[in-house]
Amino acid sequence: MYAHLRTYTLNKGMMDSWLKLFNEKLIPLLDESGIKVESTWVNEEKSQFIWIRSYGDSIDDIEKKEAIFYGSKWWVENVDMVRGHLAHREIITITSN
Repeated sequence: MYAHLRTYTLNKGMMDSWLKLFNEKLIPLLDESGIKVESTWVNEEKSQFIWIRSYGDSIDDIEKKEAIFYGSKWWVENVDMVRGHLAHREIITITSN
């Protein structure tokens, strides 16, 4: 399985808004795109959102499924608002053994 381990540093005071947005809008949209949210965490300081999203058994699945997600009407119309929550993103591609 190929996945991303993602760490997002949120802009100050935006964690509650981010969690609402993530749970109500982004998870359903990711699911529709074939991207599974495996797990999520918030650090103790409530400044970072850490999560894993999986794509499938091929590295090519990442590109295919992200194209669906990032090409969706909702994402195109709301990308600036979503990314406005984030001060920094770190994305690491991981695979199961």
